[in-house]
Amino acid sequence: MANTISKGSLFPTVAVNELVNAVRGKSTLARLSGAPLIPFNGQTEYVFNLDSEVSIVAENDPKVNGGGTVTAKTVVPIKFEYGLRVSDEFLYAAEDVRMNYIRQFNDGFARKIARGLDIAAMHGINPKSGQPSNVVNGNDLDDLVSNSVTATANANADIESAVAMVETAEHEINGIAIAPAERSALAAITANGAPLYPQLSWGNAPETLNGLTFDVNSTVSFGTSKSLAYVGNFRDFLKIGYGKDITFEVIEYGNPDNDATAGDLKGHNQVYLRAEFFIGWAILAPTYFSRVKIGE
Repeated sequence: MANTISKGSLFPTVAVNELVNAVRGKSTLARLSGAPLIPFNGQTEYVFNLDSEVSIVAENDPKVNGGGTVTAKTVVPIKFEYGLRVSDEFLYAAEDVRMNYIRQFNDGFARKIARGLDIAAMHGINPKSGQPSNVVNGNDLDDLVSNSVTATANANADIESAVAMVETAEHEINGIAIAPAERSALAAITANGAPLYPQLSWGNAPETLNGLTFDVNSTVSFGTSKSLAYVGNFRDFLKIGYGKDITFEVIEYGNPDNDATAGDLKGHNQVYLRAEFFIGWAILAPTYFSRVKIGE
């Protein structure tokens, strides 16, 4: 156990698996994509846009060119880090106590990674600063997806319009991510005096709605973003990967979080736990998505 908590060492394999599974369970985009997060392997994903229908060819007939384009997309890993100060009793505690520290840190770290993934991949924002990230550099739904509907007083009609934008191009819709405010707007709609979506009453958020995978998350409308909902083919055209080597660092000296008030670790009987995790995503075909947003 001592080796697993030394400076610059890696998370134990069991902790990595737990963290990745927790990220997948807590991230809206990971959940809507439907696929397990996969380790990076340097593989490039290719999107084939075929322009015409298949051709029936009789024996000895000439073949014809259907036409189309091929687009390459690579899942680029981005480093996310999180750290906090704890008592230096961590260094001298029994092995099971230290492992419990790691598990508790692991759980909190997974929640932050899941939230950070959604914020960055939806809006291109650095979760900590709330400002656009040069590292994400436009690889996010807000920047890439041009299909959009300006929200009206009828949330249901807005989402129908967003769906139609994708389906008009003969693309499939299989998921929807919405902000809590949009969920509330849907819950308030009535038909003949009865709620149109009773399953959304009192803050409920079912796993599916009208046959689509459904997820409610405050990350959809994070910060200054004007987004209220995203619809699209998340299963086939959103890929997420992670780096298996997650660095877990125990820092005993100095001021690693640059906190002038907290001061030196040694002087306050503290150590600093820091973890770094590489995770990345690729939005393979932005035309397979649309969003509902507040007007400018």
